[in-house]
Amino acid sequence: MHAPVLVLKDSLKRESGSKVHHANIQAAKAVADIIRTTLGPRSMLKMLLDAGGGIVVTNDGNAILRELDLAHPAAKSMIELSRTQDEEVGDGTTSVIVLAGEMLHVAETFIDKNYHPTVICRAYNKALEDAIAVLDKIAMPVDVNDRSTLLSLVKSCIGTKFTGQFGDLIADLAIDATTTVGVDLGQGMREVDIKKYIKVEKVPGGQLEDSKVLKGVMINKDVVAPGKMRRKIVNPRIILLDCPLEYKKGENQTNAELVREEDWEVLLKMEEEYIQNLCMQILKFKPDLVITEKGLSELACHYLSKAGVSAIRRLRKTDNNRIAKACGAVIVNRPEELQESDVGTGAGLFEVKKIGDEFFSFIVDCKDPKACTVLLRGASKDLLNEVERNLQDAMSVARNILKNPKLLPGGGATELTVSAALKQKSSSVEGVEKWPYEAAALAFEAIPRTLAQNCGLNVIRTMTQLQGKHANGENAWVGIDGSSGEIVDMKERKIWDSYNVKAQTFKTAIEAACMLLRIDDIVSGIKKKQAPGAGPTPNKPTIEEEGDADNEQILPE
Repeated sequence: MHAPVLVLKDSLKRESGSKVHHANIQAAKAVADIIRTTLGPRSMLKMLLDAGGGIVVTNDGNAILRELDLAHPAAKSMIELSRTQDEEVGDGTTSVIVLAGEMLHVAETFIDKNYHPTVICRAYNKALEDAIAVLDKIAMPVDVNDRSTLLSLVKSCIGTKFTGQFGDLIADLAIDATTTVGVDLGQGMREVDIKKYIKVEKVPGGQLEDSKVLKGVMINKDVVAPGKMRRKIVNPRIILLDCPLEYKKGENQTNAELVREEDWEVLLKMEEEYIQNLCMQILKFKPDLVITEKGLSELACHYLSKAGVSAIRRLRKTDNNRIAKACGAVIVNRPEELQESDVGTGAGLFEVKKIGDEFFSFIVDCKDPKACTVLLRGASKDLLNEVERNLQDAMSVARNILKNPKLLPGGGATELTVSAALKQKSSSVEGVEKWPYEAAALAFEAIPRTLAQNCGLNVIRTMTQLQGKHANGENAWVGIDGSSGEIVDMKERKIWDSYNVKAQTFKTAIEAACMLLRIDDIVSGIKKKQAPGAGPTPNKPTIEEEGDADNEQILPE
C-alpha cells in the first residue's frame, strides 16, 4: 500500500459524503426546532438579547432568526430562507423554516439507504409542481372590495401573533393603510408600495386602542416659530420645497476685504433682499404652510410669519415625499419655478399636537391620499416594536390579497390537502423516485402537526383524524382551529391564508431543501497563511503589531 498522497493542506478540514448530509440536516432541523413553537395562534414568544444588550421579544420567525448568530453554514442558509420569505410576501416566515426542516428530515432515511441526492431532489421538485397544481385547484377567488373577507384574512395572519389578542384592531389598521396607498396601474394590476408610502410612527404612551391610521401624514416636527405661527389651519395650501430658504454661502471659504464702511451695509442689504425675494416668490401663491427639507433662516422665518404662513424646516426626504403624495403637492427645487399646480390643496387640516412630550405636526383629512401614517400607541418600547412587526406582516398580507386575490384555507388544511393529493399520486410515480415523493407528501404534514402540538392536543390522534378526513378528498377545508384545537371547517371559522404566501412558502422550502441535499463536501480551512514552523507558540506572549491588530487569527477548531 502506498503512502497516502496529501492533496489538501494539513490545516484544511474536509468532510464529505453522508457525513455532510447528516450534519446539514441536523443543522437545518436545529434551526427549525428553535422556531417551531412560534407557529400558530397558541404560539410562544422568544426573548432574544442582542449584542447591545437590548431585548427583542417576538414570535415573528424572521425577527428571531435575524438576531441569531450561527456558525453552521447550512443553518445560515436556512435563515436566508425566512428572510426572502419576509421580503417577498411578508408572512409565513415560520412555516418556511418548519417545512424545509421537515423536508430534510424525511430525506435523511433515504440518504442512509444510499439514495443519490439528485434522485431525492427530482422527486421533491415533482412533488412541488403537483403541490402548486393542487393549490390552484382549491384556491378560491375573493372580492377585494369586500372588507369583511379581507378582515378575516388579515386576522388569520395576525391571529398567530402577539397582537392577536387585540382583536380586529391591528387588522383594521393594516387594511386601512394598504387600501389607502394602493395605486391602480390599469389592467387589473394593483401596485401597493408599503415601504415608501406607509410610515409607522411609534409613540410610547397611551393604550393600543388609541392607534389609528391617519388620512394623511404625521411628522415629528413643530413649526419653526411656535409663538408666532398658526398651529391649526383648516384647508391649508401647502408648498413643499427642496431648497434652503437662507442666504447662499459660497462653496468654499471666501474672504471679502471691504475698504469702505458702506460696502458692508450694502452686502448685508443684498443678503436681506435676496431672502426677501425668495419669500415674496413663495408668498405670491398665498400658501398657509411652507415645508422645506433644508434650513430656513431667521429672516425668512420673519417674513413668512408676518404673512401668516407657518413653516416647517429640515424634513426628511421620505416624509416630504409622503406629504406630497397625501395632499397632492409637487416638491419644488427652486422657489422661482413655483406654479399654481405645485401647491397642495388636498389636505383638510394642518395641526400641531403634543403627544407625550413631543410635538407632532399632522396633515390630515386629505381628500384622496396616496400615502398615510399609522400611529401606534402602546405601553412600552418592546411592545410597540412587536406591534410594528405584526403590522408589517398584516400589511404584507393585505397587499398580497390586493395583488393576487385568491384564498386558501388556513389551519393546516392546505398542507393536508396537498399531502393527501400527493399520497394518491405517488402510486403512479415510476421507479425509485416514488419513495422520496411519498416522503415529501408526508413532510407537508409538519405544519398541521406543529399546530396541534402548540395547542397541546393529542398529536397522533388529531393527525389521524385529519388524515382520515382528507384521504377521500371530500372536503379540502378541514383543518385545526389553532386556538381551541378543534377540527373544524375553515370556511366557517374564517381562517384563511393568502395564495401568494402559501405558494411562496412551498417553493422556497422545497428548493432550499434540494439545495442543502445537494451539498456533499464541506471544505473549511484556516484563512491565515502562516510561515511553516511558525505555529502559535504557547510559552512566549505574542505582541500584536498594528498591521495584524484588526485581522485576528482565526483559531483552528
